[in-house]
Amino acid sequence: MSLSKQIEETIRNELKGKKNADYDYNAFYKKRLIDYRKEKDAVVRVEKPTNLSRAKKLGYAAKQGILLVRIRVRKGSGLHRKPVKGRRPKRMGVAKLTPRISTNGMAEQKASVKYPNCEVINSYLVGEDGKNKYYEAILYERDNPAIISDKKRNWVCEKQHKGRAFRGLTSAQKKSRGLQTNKGKGRGSEKARPSLRAHNRKQK
Repeated sequence: MSLSKQIEETIRNELKGKKNADYDYNAFYKKRLIDYRKEKDAVVRVEKPTNLSRAKKLGYAAKQGILLVRIRVRKGSGLHRKPVKGRRPKRMGVAKLTPRISTNGMAEQKASVKYPNCEVINSYLVGEDGKNKYYEAILYERDNPAIISDKKRNWVCEKQHKGRAFRGLTSAQKKSRGLQTNKGKGRGSEKARPSLRAHNRKQK
């Protein structure tokens, strides 16, 4: 088994909370989340990715101009107050309400605000507890000479890629826009766009 597959299996076991005679995945995962929760800032720069194989697939490399940040995002759909005037429960408008953007998208936008000179390339989940979800985002520094001279990555320096996180151009946010559906593109996916909220939320 390759190293990347071993890392993927370890992370999968930790997320599931499996217990092993040699390695207590559950205890290790809980300790990590406790450390994450103690951090004061919601966006923290990290030196190494938690899930190396996943990060590499999404564009991470250990070189100048590439940053890795961990973001904390609250769970739940936010605060929804019941209307003061009486009405039947169906019309209260507090149940099954979801935001227009996923928690993954929220995390990417938080990272983009903290590092305005960088562009968010991708992000992935590293854990969740009762209150929060934790993501790691990969950012490229637009004006860094190492990125500008890199033929694989210098596309991010072009002006049409500016503000990716806020324009829904990342992989996570394309889902919210209905561009990555089970049906894919073509016939049968006409009503999936422009967003999951369009067309009576049928795409959800």
